[in-house]
Amino acid sequence: MTHPLRRRWLRAILVGIVVAALSVLAAPVASAIPAPGTPLTPEPAPIWSGLDVRDYSGPIPDRDGALIAERPLDTRLSLREAARAYRVVYATTDARGRRAISTGAVFVPRGQAPAGGWPVMAWAHGTVGMGDDCAPSAQVRSESDAAYLNHWLTRGFVITATDYTGMGTPGLLGYLNGVESAHSVADSVRAVHQLPMPLSRRWVAVGHSEGAGAALNTARRADEFTAGAGLDYRGVVATGAPANIESALVLGGPQFPPLTLPRALNGYVLYILAGFRDARPDLRIDSLLTPLGRRLADLAGITCGTQLRPYARDLDLRTLFTRPLSSIPNIYGALRSYLGTPDSGYREPIFLAQGLLDVNVPAPSALSLAAQLTANRQPLELRVYPGADHPGVLVAARPDADRFLDRVLGR
Repeated sequence: MTHPLRRRWLRAILVGIVVAALSVLAAPVASAIPAPGTPLTPEPAPIWSGLDVRDYSGPIPDRDGALIAERPLDTRLSLREAARAYRVVYATTDARGRRAISTGAVFVPRGQAPAGGWPVMAWAHGTVGMGDDCAPSAQVRSESDAAYLNHWLTRGFVITATDYTGMGTPGLLGYLNGVESAHSVADSVRAVHQLPMPLSRRWVAVGHSEGAGAALNTARRADEFTAGAGLDYRGVVATGAPANIESALVLGGPQFPPLTLPRALNGYVLYILAGFRDARPDLRIDSLLTPLGRRLADLAGITCGTQLRPYARDLDLRTLFTRPLSSIPNIYGALRSYLGTPDSGYREPIFLAQGLLDVNVPAPSALSLAAQLTANRQPLELRVYPGADHPGVLVAARPDADRFLDRVLGR
């Protein structure tokens, strides 16, 4: 445990690093938000593989990870290296601690399972939006994600790829909510062990961007969330990880510097506001938002990434607020509880990879987390790739991630 004075010192440094990074990335304000009623960019229609549970009202088992239903995944949504694939629905817990369901896809590699069964990789996806139609198990995967997952299939992993609670299921996605996403990821591992296939007890968590935060939270809570399931958690790979976002977000308000951040960062702010106000209605976040702020937070909660882009481009964040977020007592603590990435308490090794050209999740985010993990003597392996941007780090880090996973799995 870090000494309280050291924690305050670290936090002060982190705030400075994050604000400095945002200032470097930012440009002068030039707002051009589409008017209310502007039609949204059409998104590909979701493919539910015969398992549409957006309005699910059936029973939810008390046991997290209990498999509720499965269907063969539509072939248009499968991966090149998968011998077969499923769409699954399973029980979990949402951001408010309520019984909930999550959906996901399961991909099975080609060939014969090794002695003892295939190890399981729990994949946590990056930001695709918050609307139901964005659920990755109902959409064709991006080229970069498909290439990444195909690689792990050739390496002999069964992949369970959660959509997260609230994507294609009742309720709203708790965007970047650590506990909820960790439940979705860990419970998908429990669920996949109820399918008829030879699986090893060993499993790892792997995530990118939003999913890197989910994977790290899963790693910190793996023993707790899979207790009694007979599983053997071995380690985590996190690339482009968002961390210490609360240190920058707590500065939000009409007094925010007059800078326009890159579109992706503006979009993340809108997603966080949408998810945070849903998870914490007691804080009355809407009372701090302007009509524009409420409209954009509403929009963020129902749209996919490409649909939100025109609204996040050239957005002046000051126009979202009537009062600063800091006017809410202990808002930093509330934000930290909602979206904080743990910096201690990890039992198994952590592989943290960051591209220095990343403007979606700037390097100071992950590097500040690395500093905290190191200060707290956590089992960290940090890799930095100077020529890699946000999607590029998936490719750049793959050989190192290969060696890391072989080592932690004893292969």
